[in-house]
Amino acid sequence: MASPAASPTSHFSLPGWKPGSSVLARRGLMLVLSSPSGAGKTTLSRRLLAQDDRITMSVSVTTRPPRPGEENGKDYFFVSVEEFQRLRDSGELLEHATVFGNLYGTPRQAVEDALS
Repeated sequence: MASPAASPTSHFSLPGWKPGSSVLARRGLMLVLSSPSGAGKTTLSRRLLAQDDRITMSVSVTTRPPRPGEENGKDYFFVSVEEFQRLRDSGELLEHATVFGNLYGTPRQAVEDALS
């Protein structure tokens, strides 16, 4: 005997979600640009930022030293390895990775604030 077809929403288990509600009405929209180093993420993000003042960009945390012309808090938050580990271990980073021996991560609170 075949089982009855599941309703279109039967697989959802999002806290606070109700059929007919709009999650986007309560939260912003996040666009993630991910690609290898040098593929053009910065160029694309600058163009998007110039097109729409509602778009914001999260500033990543890194342990690498600043490059010429980079500003702390604008291009990256430059921190020590110990501070990065503290942020990671306390759950203050949404994600983190090691790239070319340096640590990078996305601060949770900045993204939460932008989506509000």
